Amino acid sequence: MTAAINTDKEYQNRLKHFTSLKSKYQATKYNDSSPSSLLYLILRKVDLGIELTELEFNWLREQKLFETVEIICQQQQYKLEELRKLENEFSHLKSQYQVPKFSGAFKNISIILYPILWKLHSCNSLTNSEIEWLKNNGLGSTAALAHKMELEKHFSALKTKYQATKYEGSSINSPLYKILNKLEIKQKISAPELEWLIKRELFETAKIFKQQESEKEAQFAQLRDKYQANKHLDLSLSSPLYPILQNIDTKNNLSDSEINWLEQQELSETIAIAQELEQTREFAALRLKYKATEYQDSSPKSHLYKILKRLELSNQLGEQDINFLTKRKLTEIIEIANEKYASILKSKIDSEELLNESEIEWLKNNRREDIIIFAKQKHFAALKLKYDILEYQDKLCTSILYTILQKFELKERLQPTEFAWLQVTKIEVPQPTYSYSKWQEPQCQGTKLFSGKILITYHTIEANFYEQEFQRTENKWNLANASSHWRKADEPEHALQLTNNLELDKIKENKLKSALLTSRGGAFRDIDKLDKAENCARQAIEYQPKSHHPYTLMGAICFERHQYSDGEYWFQEAIKRGANPRDMDSEIKRVVKNAKDESKRRQVINYLLNKDPQRYAWAKSYIKNSKNTISVKK
Repeated sequence: MTAAINTDKEYQNRLKHFTSLKSKYQATKYNDSSPSSLLYLILRKVDLGIELTELEFNWLREQKLFETVEIICQQQQYKLEELRKLENEFSHLKSQYQVPKFSGAFKNISIILYPILWKLHSCNSLTNSEIEWLKNNGLGSTAALAHKMELEKHFSALKTKYQATKYEGSSINSPLYKILNKLEIKQKISAPELEWLIKRELFETAKIFKQQESEKEAQFAQLRDKYQANKHLDLSLSSPLYPILQNIDTKNNLSDSEINWLEQQELSETIAIAQELEQTREFAALRLKYKATEYQDSSPKSHLYKILKRLELSNQLGEQDINFLTKRKLTEIIEIANEKYASILKSKIDSEELLNESEIEWLKNNRREDIIIFAKQKHFAALKLKYDILEYQDKLCTSILYTILQKFELKERLQPTEFAWLQVTKIEVPQPTYSYSKWQEPQCQGTKLFSGKILITYHTIEANFYEQEFQRTENKWNLANASSHWRKADEPEHALQLTNNLELDKIKENKLKSALLTSRGGAFRDIDKLDKAENCARQAIEYQPKSHHPYTLMGAICFERHQYSDGEYWFQEAIKRGANPRDMDSEIKRVVKNAKDESKRRQVINYLLNKDPQRYAWAKSYIKNSKNTISVKK
């Protein structure tokens, strides 16, 4: 029903419109008043300025609507004439304002260009965007002309303002334009310029200049009095004092050079006033910043000013400052200061800096555990990066690993439980795998945490501990332990230095002698001095034939020399005396891994795989890509 009402209303509106158009174009004698009539369509087109076709004109003549045809023809003729006039005007404006002839590709810019040229012709100023449009569309000459017209208009306005209209020239290159611009900014004109005005009988303009100078002289006198600078003898407007006093009066801070000049002139009172005004402005800004505008005392001598100044410099409030603010109920300043300091500490953490004890204590006292936790997490991440264990997934600062790494940084020894945890914990390292046709999902491989930098740091700390214990107690078992740890920390030279002067004849315990010699022999082996290593091992065996350690060392030395049968013999002797066979494999693996000559490495691997391909399958991973292959006897 609503749709029907709307349709009926629309029909009535069209009917009313059709009646109006028939009256306007003298077509009332046409009987059909229905909006569906062809006449309604024709008259609507005419009213919208759309040209009629010859068929439509013929239809009107057939309906004997000759008056309507005549009105439409007159209207279209008028439109054509107006369009011609508009084109002529536009052509004249383009010529007048130095618009080049455009090719067909540029004709579309006329839509924007015509209103701009009309504004110029009407002496209206162009906007910055219109000037830019002209430049961007290759109309630089038009833009330059517009700028010149603007300057000329400005020149004309200045001539009126400074009573120089009798001067007929309008060129902006005229000396008068420069003079009037100086008057506009109240800048002093030179004696030749003043003479130029007088010669051209521009007395009123000259009078305005003199009046300006008198006003400036009066202002200078007032400023000297106001800022206690009357002792300065130079009263001319060219004196450096005048712009300095103007600066003070306009609430601008003085530069160092201005202050230096005032000091040279011994105008200490002026400096004091300027500095007090500067401090007053700064205090007002600080009160606004720290929400203390209700505080009544606005003098820079106020204690609050000193507090806010310190706060700007140190970013932290002292205990006395907090008491002062609390008594005056200025707690919002404390809150802002605390938040500001907390933000600074967080930025410090973000830049990988460590917080000191006082900063951590402040965070604890102000219950900012969130930042403390954030600092620990960032520190933990930095330590994991330092020790090459980023793959360790736990990021929580409660992790036992974080405790261990902190101890490493402080060069502290680990607890037995911490060391045990290190030995059994592994990290999952993604290992990329490939197939012939596509990338496969990376497989994770467990790697011991107690390796690399972790292992070296641990043994370095232990070695230093046992060295200090030896110095304290002179117990040579500490020397043996220190030597062993230096070797594991990849510092065999340090181990040899410790065991240089053993004086074995003064040591009663054969077990200790054997331990020291075995450790020293191992250090010689580490630096490829195998003959010296063998001598130490054989002496150790003489002192303690039942210990498996020197036999293991002899086996390793033989493998280093590629004397595999001899090496097997010594390893078997070590096993008879309690050595773990897995330790033998570790020694052999070390020989393979550390071989400096590729051919010698291949020789060891060849021997191992021929002997027991299954037991020594790990050796294949040390074979480098080469055309040569390992031959395994069947």
